[in-house]
Amino acid sequence: MGGDGGCQPLLTMPFSLGPLAPKSGYRLIAHETIDSTSAEAVRLALDGDAGRVWIVAGEQTEGHGRRGRTWHTPNGNLAASLLMPLQGDDISAATLGFVAGLALHGAIRAIAPALADGLRLKWPNDVLIGSAKVAGVLLEAVSAPAMPNGVVIGIGVNVRHAPVDLPYPAISLADCGADVTAEELFEALAEAWVEQERRWDGGRGFADIRDLWLARAAGLGTLIVVQLGGDLVRGTFETIDPEGRLVVRARDGSARTVSAGDVYFGSAGSAGL
Repeated sequence: MGGDGGCQPLLTMPFSLGPLAPKSGYRLIAHETIDSTSAEAVRLALDGDAGRVWIVAGEQTEGHGRRGRTWHTPNGNLAASLLMPLQGDDISAATLGFVAGLALHGAIRAIAPALADGLRLKWPNDVLIGSAKVAGVLLEAVSAPAMPNGVVIGIGVNVRHAPVDLPYPAISLADCGADVTAEELFEALAEAWVEQERRWDGGRGFADIRDLWLARAAGLGTLIVVQLGGDLVRGTFETIDPEGRLVVRARDGSARTVSAGDVYFGSAGSAGL
């Protein structure tokens, strides 16, 4: 399965699933080099794959993040995407980003426990160590004859290398002293995903996911700025609501809910960028 789209021969490196994932119906397809694991997930869906499959690569050459930003994944970092069929509506599907964040948090804690105290989840779909981004998640809807309602969950982690020349600080696990590999992290991630996806339960368990996410949230209770295109929302990061939207409390006491945007903390939050 899968189209031509830049896909290279299947990987012979030891990416693997742990024991829980196959028992829960997940499969793995690994590549040495690929244009984009998420693009390959879409190609698989269009070719008739029914999903619950991880696509992972040793190198990703044309990955992308939020708002179309380029996300190149060199050898040593982790690029993985999960093709998932859905039963719920669009709102429950959007909350899978929080499931992925919790799975990433748990996986990094499991293989690099010394980093646990500094790990935080940034709304909507980033993982931070301190104030620097170490991982990101991107959700993309997919619809195909074998999967009328599905989602691709793309995940990138700076395991050995951190990108430079970004509009925000970035860091790698290696920068923090963690001697781990992308293969080790992926196996831990696929196992942690099973636990959190069961808790999510098709969106019915999002209240529990929300509580766990908020307990690990970056910037909760602090001043932030949310950039919405040309608009700026300033206030205190109060919570996320039952649909996963950011709730910002302004100085006049009014609250605004935000479905998507770029969040800035610290001096940017207090000075309004």
